[in-house]
Amino acid sequence: MAESLRRMVNNGNFTSLQDKLEKWLDDYHINTNDQNVARACELVELNARVQGQLFTLLNLVASEGGLYGGVNTLKNRLLPWLSSGFAASAASVSADTSLAVLAEAAEKDRQITEIQSHYEQQLDNMEKDLVETKDDAAALKAELDETRDELDDTRRKSTGTMMATEDEIIRLKEDQVRSLQNRIRDRRLQLRLTRDESASLRTRVDMIGDYERQVRVLRDEIAILRGERAVLENGLPEPLPPLPPPRPGSPTHAKLTDSVRRSRLIGRYNDLFSIDRVEALTTLRRYIPDDEEMVQRIVFVGVQEAFHAAKMAFRAMRLRVRKNLAITHIGPETLEEAVLDYIVRNTDLFDVNGAVQDTIRAMNVNPKISFPAEIDFNLLHPFIREVCRCGWGMCALEPPLDISPATDAELYNELKYRRSYDSEFTAPLVAYHVWPALMEYDRVVVKGEAVTKRGASLSRNNTNILRIEQSPRRATSPRPMSPSRSRSPSPTRSGSAMSVSSRPSSRSSPRPYSAASSYVSY
Repeated sequence: MAESLRRMVNNGNFTSLQDKLEKWLDDYHINTNDQNVARACELVELNARVQGQLFTLLNLVASEGGLYGGVNTLKNRLLPWLSSGFAASAASVSADTSLAVLAEAAEKDRQITEIQSHYEQQLDNMEKDLVETKDDAAALKAELDETRDELDDTRRKSTGTMMATEDEIIRLKEDQVRSLQNRIRDRRLQLRLTRDESASLRTRVDMIGDYERQVRVLRDEIAILRGERAVLENGLPEPLPPLPPPRPGSPTHAKLTDSVRRSRLIGRYNDLFSIDRVEALTTLRRYIPDDEEMVQRIVFVGVQEAFHAAKMAFRAMRLRVRKNLAITHIGPETLEEAVLDYIVRNTDLFDVNGAVQDTIRAMNVNPKISFPAEIDFNLLHPFIREVCRCGWGMCALEPPLDISPATDAELYNELKYRRSYDSEFTAPLVAYHVWPALMEYDRVVVKGEAVTKRGASLSRNNTNILRIEQSPRRATSPRPMSPSRSRSPSPTRSGSAMSVSSRPSSRSSPRPYSAASSYVSY
């Protein structure tokens, strides 16, 4: 079909038809009646040949569409035209069959002819210039031969001098290479010393951070003890930073700003996935260039542990504030509302550095991920810090937002996750997770992302554990098993045949709570 259309375009039948029409118009008043009739017959014959070729093309195009290819178009456009004997009225003929296309094509051909004549004239002028240039080139060639002979004589005379110069150049190059090697050796030594200094400084910074966190904890305990002593002595505790007294029956600051904070935190969660996560992946790929799955797992585990650390810190803050406010709280809002309102107004009390260090310690003992021995997870400190802030803010919502529990080899859920581009779309199980889903109780707020592969999850987990046991990792102390680091069971659906004890425990999703329920959940 395409070859037939190309041959028809190359023949230029429409162009010749337009040319004959224009010539006939120019000679119409000069020709006799017989000559005009002969011209008209010639145009009709040429038009018939063109129509025959067009019908052949129409047949080929329709046959390419199968048995009923182009039936509607043939019914609507061709059959009415054929039924009127190739003389359809202007109302039944579409604008596509107008001869304006032929006129436009003829105008374009005329312009092409003018451009071609102009081009041929320029080509003649260029040929003349080429002849003159050839003559000049012949003269220059003769001069070049003479100069070449003189250059050969000079080269033969200067051969001895050049040999001496080449020896000097080789000697200078050797000196430069030797000096460059010495400089590189000095730079490597300086770099090694700088790395040792940075490692020692990093150790000191970690110790300072631990000391500061211990100081903050001791200060909080001292404040609590002072309040208890004030109660025992005077009946009044040492007050917390004061809250503005609410009006009777008016909503608290936390309730007034809940919807705004919720939308802002959801947008921040999306930015963490699209911007901060990509930057973290780019940083990790510099040190783990050949294992994309491990890079994705490290980021995902970092998000899980950061949310868990933020929730633990929120629970500790909530217990401490509730203990202080319970002594002097008189209403009109409930005690839980007053506690949440105080936390929302004093977000700067969140120990984000302590949460980041808890997250890194948890990642160091996680059996699913590994890292080169000379690097640690402090590379992800900015990313983990932002995730901890986001998780803290989501804990202060009513109802709170949390990431969904996730385990390898779980059944893929289209309501909670979307598949990554490199997944096997027919695989029913999740090989590993890329990003957790954001949940409000059992409702999905933001979908996560997972990779599905057939039979890859369990074998990969065993490979990761074996590689971690064999790799020369730095000695890291395991996290102390205190009540504040205990995990809550993952939420279950009503009517499910699986019990809570048979479900895999989650680092990121405690059981949902309401304002009237126990505050220990958050």
